[in-house]
Amino acid sequence: MDPSICSTWHADHQNSLKKQLEAHKNSNGAILMKPSSPFNHPDRLFSSDPSQRNVARRLFEEVRDLPIVSPHGHTDPSWFALNQNFGNATELFLIPDHYLFRMLYSQGISLTDLGIPTRDGSPTENDHRKIWRIFTEHYYLFRGTPSKIWFDHALHEVLGINIPMLPENADQIYDEVNAKLSSEAFRPRALFERFQIEILATTESPLDPLTHHQTLKDSDWQGNVITAFRPDPVVDPEFEGFAENIEKLAETTGENALTWDGYLKALQQRREYFKSMGAASTDHGHPTATTADLSRAECERLLTGALAGKLSAEEADQFRGQMMTEMVRMSLDDDLVVQLHPGSFRNHNQPLFERFGRDKGADIPMATDYVNGLRPLLNKFGNEPRLSMILFTLDETSYSRELAPLAGHYPILKLGPAWWFYDSPEGMLRFRRQTNETTGFYNTVGFNDDTRAFMSIPARHDLARRIDCRYLAELVCEHRMSEEEAREVAIDLAYRLVKKAYRFNEEK
Repeated sequence: MDPSICSTWHADHQNSLKKQLEAHKNSNGAILMKPSSPFNHPDRLFSSDPSQRNVARRLFEEVRDLPIVSPHGHTDPSWFALNQNFGNATELFLIPDHYLFRMLYSQGISLTDLGIPTRDGSPTENDHRKIWRIFTEHYYLFRGTPSKIWFDHALHEVLGINIPMLPENADQIYDEVNAKLSSEAFRPRALFERFQIEILATTESPLDPLTHHQTLKDSDWQGNVITAFRPDPVVDPEFEGFAENIEKLAETTGENALTWDGYLKALQQRREYFKSMGAASTDHGHPTATTADLSRAECERLLTGALAGKLSAEEADQFRGQMMTEMVRMSLDDDLVVQLHPGSFRNHNQPLFERFGRDKGADIPMATDYVNGLRPLLNKFGNEPRLSMILFTLDETSYSRELAPLAGHYPILKLGPAWWFYDSPEGMLRFRRQTNETTGFYNTVGFNDDTRAFMSIPARHDLARRIDCRYLAELVCEHRMSEEEAREVAIDLAYRLVKKAYRFNEEK
């Protein structure tokens, strides 16, 4: 690029930032957004081609400061209900986030050395400064990964720590982060407002009493934190403690959940309770995309076998498949949007699971058959425009072959964003390139961050918006789309489509 052009653009960029600062002050005059840190280049993730980069810049200016809608994630509702200061840098960033500690584990660092709690309460490292030093010493492992993008954004943009993440800076960064976290400005509700989060959904089991959501509902805080219904513990016969979970479901609802009719009534009751707490969706983490439309007698037989722990792997898959169909049927009555997240071999590392439990970075993608798996459900409900089912995948090979054609045909189906290990620059680009020709933009649902790491939410949305603007800029420069069309699509992808997909615009 001509240096004069570059200089002019940077001057314009700084002027734009000044305007944004004025536009994003709260009633007390506090700045809600900060200019970019010197560690985060303003052109990051845009094409190196000057023409495409210039278009991407213009598109991104239209979407960079739009409110965040986060319809699916795993942040802790107690953070917002109690609004207490986060403890320290290690507790906030590392311990809850398997995206980070799985990389360290892959290099031979034990989870006990990283302070990850054990299932039996056996000792783990509790010196959080020491853990932070380990993290900093090995931060080079994250070079080129989305985790580094997210963490750098949180450290430099959100927390304003303007020194590099190097071993010699570990203690200084730890102390500066902790000092920030101890202030009123960095409490969960204040950050929620600063991040311009319009809606944030957490994810809870049907057995969860939703105490924290009730606290939020009864408070005068205006932040919109809702729940989502994740029934895996009570619809997956292979989920640990399944029979005990059904007994708890029966106790909670007063229904005889040991019978097929009582079981369905109990689930329907919990769905209704979740909806009263703001739930807009259900979420299903099944290993496959299997669905089923079985006879009542077969359903009763499978439930009896599941409660006795006597189902084969194939029978367990059939039971999950039937419950997927039942969940969609229930959505005809309560309008909850259905999310299906198949294709993960959960807890692949059995010894690690036995010692530390779920969500420890050992969930591995596997091949997924959507065409045959979903057909029983689609034959029953696929042409019902009142229903909405969002498909996610860890199996990229299914994008153009299965997912895009299915979502490009059935009224019930939409494609979720590139998910999990593919919510990355390259993964997002592959998703658009493999699906858009068949699905179009409007059979997709924008972006969800699916995170346990609260500080990474603005970074993840920033990344997604940049990549979408990059892709749209390609289409503009190849004369496949006008820039005005691209501008409208960029806004849709960043904000409007997700609200439409999860029915946040509808009267409840």
